Amino acid sequence: MQSGRMTKASEERRKKKQEQTVDMLHGPLAGKIIVFTIPIMISGILQLLFNAADIIVVGRFAGSNALAAVGSNSALINLLVNLLVGLSIGSAVTVAFYYGASELDQVNETIHTSVALSVIGGIVCGALGFFISPVLLKLMGTPKNIIGQATLYLKIYFLGIPAMSVYNFGSAILRSLGDTKRPLYYLVVGGITNVVLNVILVAAFHLDVAGVAIATVVSQTISALLTLRHMSRMEEAIRLRWRSIRISRAKLARIARIGVPAGIQSTIFSLSNVLIQSSVNSFGELAVAGNSAASNIEGFIYIAMNSFYQAAQTFTGQNVGGRKYERINKVFFNCLAMVTVTGLVLGTVLYHFAYPLLNIYLPGNDAAIEYGIARMGIIAVTYFLCGIMEVFSGMLRGMGESVMPMVVSMIGSCLLRVVWIYTVFAAHRTLPVLYLSYPVSWIVTESVHLICYLYVKKRLVARSLHQAA
Repeated sequence: MQSGRMTKASEERRKKKQEQTVDMLHGPLAGKIIVFTIPIMISGILQLLFNAADIIVVGRFAGSNALAAVGSNSALINLLVNLLVGLSIGSAVTVAFYYGASELDQVNETIHTSVALSVIGGIVCGALGFFISPVLLKLMGTPKNIIGQATLYLKIYFLGIPAMSVYNFGSAILRSLGDTKRPLYYLVVGGITNVVLNVILVAAFHLDVAGVAIATVVSQTISALLTLRHMSRMEEAIRLRWRSIRISRAKLARIARIGVPAGIQSTIFSLSNVLIQSSVNSFGELAVAGNSAASNIEGFIYIAMNSFYQAAQTFTGQNVGGRKYERINKVFFNCLAMVTVTGLVLGTVLYHFAYPLLNIYLPGNDAAIEYGIARMGIIAVTYFLCGIMEVFSGMLRGMGESVMPMVVSMIGSCLLRVVWIYTVFAAHRTLPVLYLSYPVSWIVTESVHLICYLYVKKRLVARSLHQAA
């Protein structure tokens, strides 16, 4: 009887697990990609809504200076945390590869290495950001009337980087296993906490930017703890065990091979965006506020498109691990079509409603709103090009190639933007000319990515045939 109960319980756990995960190795892909991406898309949109709540609450209850202080920090934050984000990508690709190959012992070792790496990396990055962000804010030419608040916000925010790092690594691992729902659930719990604390700390206790930062740190900590709790209850073969958390040199090397180039690429991207933010800062606080609000709205487009980047990376990684190379092109064409439609539709709709949307962030501030509309008229409607570029990058990383997309992106996007700032923008100092650097760089980068994708795919298949022979 006991054995029968155990068998039945095991079967129920197996069925429950199948309901929570996506089988990437068998059957039609389009529906599975949609099922995989929707929770990621909702997670990202909710995250931006929670971030928007930060900006809306601080804008309504603490004024435009406080809004500019919070909103102008995104490029700097990304600059300092993107290496961690890149390493989480390395973890996700590594887990997806081993899981597709059914090597669960390797999956387990990668998970424990990733958790250790997330904690150590989060502490180092948080300490670095805490001490050097004030210096970087000055170098960026942040307006004097907001630099004090911006510094305070960043110092508190970076105290929460270890928790953010743990959640990012944990959610990346769960998604690489085909589970995109639980990261969404844990984000919702943390996000609701964030919104409630925003209202309490900013509107009721008038802590302004400090209140927003404290709410963010608390919400990130809650999401991280929930993620770790679930990972410690996963199926036996891949369960997180606290005593087993340590770094395996072999797994660290594999994670770093994918993750470090991805992190460097994101960091260089952020560096170019910091230069652009510095250029925007030179137009004054109204331009900074309008740019920050528009950027936050455009983030909804990016997050929706980024879910297809993650799908391309994860589906490709699992199918490469399972040696199902014939499915790679199918993954590519499905993700490419979906990201293009998503970017075009969202970009057009959000630009059409630009004024009322910006007015939510900047109520009655028509001067700042006009700056935001000018940005969205160029970036929002062409954002689908960025989505196409991201899908190419995800495909290449899923096939185990990370240096190539890093180099292409650094030259095609980052370097081109820097050159644009010191040449075209220097000759025509207007914000529309500055914003044009984005679509131009996307077109150049994705064109080269296409050539790289065709080359890497051909090389991967040829290597497989050689090994089989």
